[in-house]
Order: sequence, then structure tokens, then C-alpha cells
Amino acid sequence: MSKELELGNDDYDFPHKHLLGLTDYSGSDIQFILDQAQNFREILDRPVPKVPTLRDKTIVNLFYENSTRTRLSFELAQKRMGADVVNFSASSSSVKKGESLKDTIRNISSMKIDMVVVRHESPGVPHFLTRCVDAAIINAGDGAHEHPTQALLDLFSMQQIYPDLSGKHVAIIGDIAHSRVVRSNIIGLLKLGADVTVCGPKTMMPAYVEELGANVSYNIDETLAWCDIAMALRIQLERQDEGTELFPSIREYHQLFGITMKHLEKYPDFTIMHPGPVNRGVELESRVADSDRSIILSQVTNGVAVRMAVLYLLSGGTRV
Repeated sequence: MSKELELGNDDYDFPHKHLLGLTDYSGSDIQFILDQAQNFREILDRPVPKVPTLRDKTIVNLFYENSTRTRLSFELAQKRMGADVVNFSASSSSVKKGESLKDTIRNISSMKIDMVVVRHESPGVPHFLTRCVDAAIINAGDGAHEHPTQALLDLFSMQQIYPDLSGKHVAIIGDIAHSRVVRSNIIGLLKLGADVTVCGPKTMMPAYVEELGANVSYNIDETLAWCDIAMALRIQLERQDEGTELFPSIREYHQLFGITMKHLEKYPDFTIMHPGPVNRGVELESRVADSDRSIILSQVTNGVAVRMAVLYLLSGGTRV
């Protein structure tokens, strides 16, 4: 493990007010969050899985884009910590009447909120909100840009298997171009010392991946033979240009890039992950998703613990 990651928690001063992405977070910052998440994960295993650490805080979940899984995870984390929670949905708000994002957030801010968890289809919205309000901003996904808390829960889940990710081989397979999970995971994994390979159709492989430091493969067998962890991604049809055909058919995509039971038999050592929701029979054969090699359900549980850690640290907490 690098010297940067050997810093003890007792001496660590967490320097961030916002979580807009992992680009501005050091390896030590990321590891500190994961260490705190372990404490919250233990709290979730208690008979009464609650702590009053955010009892005096008001948090707004500002979701302009649908995401049942992420929204519920954040809301559960907030309520487990005693926060006052306000859920905002663009589909049932003044946005439908033409109110701008800036006016919406300023009106919400006037209600004396402490934190905003925002999800938006446009990249850069979380950064924009930091210029509009004094509250702490947490990016819950902005377009195809970043999804930092998903990456953090993925890293936490990986460390449950491999406590030191330095030198571990992680493959991300699927729709690389349209997934915000990819960018955040690559950034986080490289800062923790892992080797990353992305694999998928050429039509779904953006140029920036190599710029981030990931290897590129178009052969799933070579990738699975190499990796310790394989993370499958769903095809992001909602972010693809209408009328653009990036692959011939779902059936052919599954044949070329889907992980099957045959792969598990041929390559017996890699662990399977997926950020969800899973499209069974596309990126993963159904039996693969349910196999003992899969930690998909653990990722969901870990997501609550990681988001509790992020909320706590950005609210001004130091360590649990």
C-alpha cells in the first residue's frame, strides 16, 4: 500500500465540504471515507441500526432524474442518522411550470437546509449548485459524468474481499461511453493502486478512458482471464442518441460481452459486481447474477453505509 494511504485516521483532517466527484479527492481522502463506512456498516448490523449523528441537520434530495435505488439508499442513510429529510421530484414540482434550476435551489435554500443531494441529467449541475447556495452538495449522478457515491460503495465492496486493492485487476465491462459509474470508478480505483481495464463494443468506448489511465479491451475472454473483479454495466439506452444503433441486437451483445455460466466455469477466480439495475440475459446471465461469485446484493447494503459516512463527514463530523 502506498505511503499516502498509510495515514492514520486519528491524525487525518478531512478537507472537503462537497462531494462533486472523486477527481479532487486524494487516495487518502477516499480511504478515510471507506474506513468510516466500515463503522457505519457495523451500525447497520445492530438490532436498532440508528445513530443520531445528523439529528439537527436538514437534507434535501433534489432528483431531476429517476433513480429509485440511489434515492432510497440516500434517504435510508439520512433517516438512519436522524436527519430531517425533504424529497424533491422535478416531475411534481414548479420545474414543470418553467422554474429554473437556480431559482429552485435558491428557494429551497431559503428554508435553511444544510445539505443537498442532487441527481441531474446534465453534467456539471452539482458544481453549479455550489455557486448558488452555502449548503454542502453531494453529487448523486450528473449525466454521464460522475457518480461518486456509487464508486465509493463499489470500492468498499471490493475491499471486503481484497482489503488492499493495490495491484488488483478490475475489469469494467459494457456500455463504457454512457456510464457515469465508469469514470468515478476508474478515478477511485487508480488512486487506490488498482489496475483497470474497460471492455465493450468499440461503438461504446470513448477516447477519454485511456486518458484516465485505464486499459482498453474488446475481448471479454481475455478480460475475464486477467481480472480479479469483473463489474458488468447495463446498456444506457436512455443516454444514447435517438436513432443511433450502437450494436446489432441485444442477443449479439450478450453473446459478445455478456458474462455467462460458461465464463464462471472457465475462469474460476473473479468476483462479479454490478451497480444495478441488472438486465438479466443481457450483461449477465441470470444464473450468474444469483451465483455465489456475485456480490451485487452486498453492494446495495454497503451503499447505505457508505452514504452514511459521506453525509456524516460532509456535515462536519470527523470520525465515528
